[in-house]
Amino acid sequence: MWLPPGFRSITIERRLSFHPVGPPAVSCPLPPLTYNGDMSNRNVYGCPPVALALIAALAATSLSGCAGTVVGAGAAVGVAAFEERGIEGKARDLRTTAQIAEQWIFFDHTMPVKLGVEVYEGRALLTGAVVNPQLQADAVRLAWKAEGVQDVINEIQVVPSIDLIDTAKDSWITTQLTSKITFDKQIQAVNYVVETVNGIVYLIGIAQNQAELDRVIAYGRAIPNVTRIVSHVRIKQAA
Repeated sequence: MWLPPGFRSITIERRLSFHPVGPPAVSCPLPPLTYNGDMSNRNVYGCPPVALALIAALAATSLSGCAGTVVGAGAAVGVAAFEERGIEGKARDLRTTAQIAEQWIFFDHTMPVKLGVEVYEGRALLTGAVVNPQLQADAVRLAWKAEGVQDVINEIQVVPSIDLIDTAKDSWITTQLTSKITFDKQIQAVNYVVETVNGIVYLIGIAQNQAELDRVIAYGRAIPNVTRIVSHVRIKQAA
């Protein structure tokens, strides 16, 4: 990264916002990040070990300055506890996600705006749309540098123009599918992550069995404007 002429440092006011399924959204301020151009402040997403359980719920370094978030944190921890990967597994995945985001933002500050990443059991699902194929290659290369990455699933689309992407429609599709599987008692929706880019729905997570996964996919196919379903969901192994 570079600093604009005439600037010796840049301070970024940061706030984490969380929008879990079920509990209300939680917003928490973080200490400001000051960047002086020498890459010395790289570990801006690092978290102390004592916070790992709460990282699974909030991916935050501290809750001390966040009034009213304790109830939300507890609810989210409860949700994480019901996931197949558990609280510790989710904590590891969120820490890996943060490290990938850190790699991206220090390479090109526009990367996190154009791209998305979801890490599930060490598998990093990269989504988004770019015009330059080199940016896609760089995103994959940088993702492999994060600790805990076992696989990088490259679903970044190379498109003629970003203007062709209807992000509002994609968000609506994601919301619709998430809502449908959440209210289906035959689906453990907490084990699924849904992302939509350019009408293509990407799934990652753990299915209890093939029938459950087929049910999720069927919901997705029934949603207007969905052009394709891409599943990276693994089937839970029988005990």
